[in-house]
Amino acid sequence: MEHLVSPSLLAADFANLEREVTMINRSDADWLHIDVMDGVFVPNISFGFPVIKAVKKVSSKPLDVHLMIVDPDRYLTQFREAGANNLTVQYEACTHLNRTVTEIRNLEMKAGVALNPHTPVMLLKNILPYIDMVLIMTVNPGFGGQLFIKESYSKIIELRKMIDAGGYNVLIEVDGGIDTANASKLIESGVNVLVAGNSVFGSADPVGTIRKLKNLI
Repeated sequence: MEHLVSPSLLAADFANLEREVTMINRSDADWLHIDVMDGVFVPNISFGFPVIKAVKKVSSKPLDVHLMIVDPDRYLTQFREAGANNLTVQYEACTHLNRTVTEIRNLEMKAGVALNPHTPVMLLKNILPYIDMVLIMTVNPGFGGQLFIKESYSKIIELRKMIDAGGYNVLIEVDGGIDTANASKLIESGVNVLVAGNSVFGSADPVGTIRKLKNLI
């Protein structure tokens, strides 16, 4: 399949969010990535329901929402109501992961599971039949602008083998330090979805940068 690009709103100009979302609308981006942080699971606080609802009104792209929060089960319905199309939870934050992803699907969202850099992909072996996407964090979650962790390539290759061996229809998404310099190698390693923040919103030509990320291969 053709790979997807999901620009991360965390790197946008918060004083001009409508303008930034409108720019994404007219770009070749496939999704709009939104990181939700609670200041507990990660040492940062980001978007809440009012912002997501406001973005949904403007965005013509599906909202790709990543929850970096404790006890995400409390809020699954609210995120659906706010406009999430994809909802990804952290493996490390879910005590009953199967129940969580099943409920996400029951709410008619795509269910994703994210792994922190230190978490082995083998831990996902028994959950792959129940999800739509795995998000490999290629930086330590919490802040944008970090350097890509090179050991992530081997995790991606291992995960791709697991998915293919089981015949699962599961996308691999990556987030953290993604740019036009490493995107091609990531896709070759088995990635389906590129999340790019600073490399897009910090670019002099964000629409052109998204086009380059889409047309790498």
